[in-house]
Amino acid sequence: IFPTIKMVSKFSDLAKAPTDLLNDDYATKVSLKAKKGAGPVAVTIDTTRATSGAISSKVGGKFSYAGLSFDKAQLEASGGQTLETSICPAPGLKVSFKGSKGADLGCDYKSGNFVGTAKLDVKDLAKVSSSACLGLSHGITVGGDAAYSLKDTSFSGYNLGASYASGPLFAAATTGSKLSSVNLNVMYTINPQLSIASSTSHSASKHTLAGVGGLYKSSFGDVKAKVSQDGVIAASLIKEVAPKVKVTASGSMSGIDTSTFKYGLGVTM
Repeated sequence: IFPTIKMVSKFSDLAKAPTDLLNDDYATKVSLKAKKGAGPVAVTIDTTRATSGAISSKVGGKFSYAGLSFDKAQLEASGGQTLETSICPAPGLKVSFKGSKGADLGCDYKSGNFVGTAKLDVKDLAKVSSSACLGLSHGITVGGDAAYSLKDTSFSGYNLGASYASGPLFAAATTGSKLSSVNLNVMYTINPQLSIASSTSHSASKHTLAGVGGLYKSSFGDVKAKVSQDGVIAASLIKEVAPKVKVTASGSMSGIDTSTFKYGLGVTM
């Protein structure tokens, strides 16, 4: 009846379920993403029109060869390039490389109810970071991450977190800014069609409501809506208009001020 929330994930994805509900599908741009198989290569063309009217495009491919996965090989109209590769040399172990403006060498390891990651900035050799998550009994997951600055020879960040999943309820609490704040994300599935979520941040100086919203899976599409503490209201409609063709229409406005209205339209095929 209730959506399955993975017991063990990367620490960065600890609160993924409620944050995705509140953050995804609220774009304020017009975009078209087309995916097409060309032999062994999966080609993606992504074109976006910004609010200023400027149009930009990206062309990417994904394929595997001799055990090496080219997860993303992308060229942008502005001249930017992205290359992401990965290989699995042993069960549960994945070594990856991500290069764009920077370059990172990463390692992910999963075994049973444990997930660990490590990443090294190989371009500037400025930072190394790692994270770990451990799934316990009764739907509890705990984890943490840390980043160490090789230039400053000190920790640039470290945080802890935990999540709890039981039936229709999912909750995650993670710290921020070196344990100086706490982010609380909650999602409750009322029934298979309706889910609600909230995201708040708490520190010694202030308490912030990042957003509260919901998802309703209707016969005419998925309807999402949310409101933030500053009074911005946003809504979106996601519908599959044809097999493998998805349209997302969204809009946002600050209170009842129509001059602040922004819209977005995305088509994925």
